[in-house]
Amino acid sequence: MPRRVARRGRSAAEWGIRGTLAIVAAGIGAFSVAHSLAYTVRAAAPERAHAMAPWDGRITAILSEKLSGPEASPADRQFADSLAQQALRQDATAVSAVATLGIDAQIRGDTAIARKAFAYSEMLSRRDLRTRLWAIEDAVGRGDIPGTLRNYDIALRTSRIAPDLLFPVLVRAISDDDIRAALVRTLARRPAWGEQFVAYISGNGPDARAVARLFEALQQRRVVQSDGAAAALIARLLAEGHVAEAWRYYSSTTPGVDRRIARDPNFLTDRTTPSPFDWTPINDSGIAATIQRGERGGVFDFSVPPSLGGRLLEQAQWLPSGSYVIEGRTTGIEQPDAALPYWTLRCDDGRELGRVVVPSSTRNSGRFAGRFEVPANCPVQKLTLMARPTEQMTGTAGQIDTVRLRPATN
Repeated sequence: MPRRVARRGRSAAEWGIRGTLAIVAAGIGAFSVAHSLAYTVRAAAPERAHAMAPWDGRITAILSEKLSGPEASPADRQFADSLAQQALRQDATAVSAVATLGIDAQIRGDTAIARKAFAYSEMLSRRDLRTRLWAIEDAVGRGDIPGTLRNYDIALRTSRIAPDLLFPVLVRAISDDDIRAALVRTLARRPAWGEQFVAYISGNGPDARAVARLFEALQQRRVVQSDGAAAALIARLLAEGHVAEAWRYYSSTTPGVDRRIARDPNFLTDRTTPSPFDWTPINDSGIAATIQRGERGGVFDFSVPPSLGGRLLEQAQWLPSGSYVIEGRTTGIEQPDAALPYWTLRCDDGRELGRVVVPSSTRNSGRFAGRFEVPANCPVQKLTLMARPTEQMTGTAGQIDTVRLRPATN
C-alpha cells in the first residue's frame, strides 16, 4: 500500500512539471507567432507591427522611418526621433533609425549632427537608401561631383528601387560638361547598373544631343552600347532634327561609313535592332520581309499577298545635293510591268525625288539601275523599296542580293 501512495505522489509532481512546461511552451509559441506576424506586416503596417513586437529594434526603426517622411509635421518628427532612439537602445545596428535621426536633424538645420548620424549610418551599412540620398544631396551642395557620383553608384548597386528615383535626375544632369565627363569615367568602370542606364537614357531625358555626346565619349572608352540603345538614340536625334549629331554618333559606331553612299550594299551587317541609317525590313499587313545572311553574303527576301502593296525595305540618308545612281540585282521577281516593285527616294517633308522600277528577274540577269536628283532644299531623305498590288494568285515575292546608291560619276 505505501508504494502505491508514493507512485501517486510522483505522478502528481510530474503532471505539475508538465503543466508548467506546457504553459512556458505556449508563451514561447505566442511570442514567436506575434514576432513572425509582426515581421510579415512590418513594411505595410509598421504601427501594427510595433504594437505586436514593441521590443524589436528593427521594427521600431521602420516605424520611426515612416513618421519622418517628407510630409511629417514637427510633432511627427519629434516622435520619430524618440522611436529612433528607442530602436537604437533595442538594437544598436538599426541603421534606418540612425538615418531618421540624421534626416530630422538636417530638416531642423543642424547639419553637423546630421553628418555625424549619416557617417554612423554608413559605417553600419552602405545599403540604406535614405543615407545615400542624403549623401548625394550633401555632395551636390558642396559641388563635389566625384562624391555625388560615388554615392549614385553605391545607391544604384545596393537598392532595387534606386534606378526609378535616380535615373531621371542623372539624365537631366548630363547636359553639364563636368558631370557628363565624370559620369563617363564611372560608366567606363562598367558598374552593374551601367547597361540599364544606357538603355534608359537613349530614349529619355530633355537633351538628346547631350546623350549623343555621352555615348560618343563612351565609344572612345570602348564601352559599346547595345544595338537597341544606339538605334533609339539615332531615331530620337533624327526626329528632333539633329541630323548632324545623329550621323556623327552613327559613324562613331560604324567606322568607314560615307554619307554619300547607302550603307551595307550586300546585306551583311547583322544588328539586333537596326538604326534608321541601317536597312530596316518592314513587316506590316501580311507583308513578310527579312534580311537573310549566309557565308557567301546576304539577301533581302520579301513576300507580299495578292492585292496588297506598301513599304518593304528602307534606309535613312543624309545625302548632299547632287546626282545619284542606284543599281543592284534581284532574283525570283516575276510580275507584269504595272505590278513591279520600285525604289523611291523621298525628302523628309514627303517630296518624292523619283522612282526606279525593279524589273522581272528574267530581264538582264535581274539587274536594275536608275538615277535620283537631290536638290539643295532636301537635307534628309529616305530610300524605300515599295511593292505594288498584283492580281496574281501567288502575290509578289523575290530577293535582292545587292543594291548600291552612290554619287553619279557624270
